Amino acid sequence: MRLLHLLVIGALVFAAAYVYRIKMDSTVRTERVLKLHAEIRAERDKIAVLRAEWAKLDSPRRLQGLVERHLPLKPLNANQYNDLKNLPERPPSLVPPGDPDPIGTVIGTLEAKADAPTVTGSLPQPETKP
Repeated sequence: MRLLHLLVIGALVFAAAYVYRIKMDSTVRTERVLKLHAEIRAERDKIAVLRAEWAKLDSPRRLQGLVERHLPLKPLNANQYNDLKNLPERPPSLVPPGDPDPIGTVIGTLEAKADAPTVTGSLPQPETKP
């Protein structure tokens, strides 16, 4: 009987220790969750402050004051627009039709120079025999 009593007491002590460990783990996790909630609340407050600052910086009244102070522009009038028929004629082409493209020729010349072998150092270039 005594052995059975000792086993039951040991099981109760073990169970109490296990329950205490579970309680401590849950307390630590609860504190962590509360800390995370506080951090989230702080971040939301920061976001709200930033949005308020953005709204202040983006307000049309403030932007209009900056424009008037820093840009010497005049307001746009409706009569400043014109029709396409009032535009001047297109200037004559500088390259007659059928002639090679001058820009393409320059690019081709530059590419040919870039592809040409270059000799560096003090040794002469070896001669190639045809």
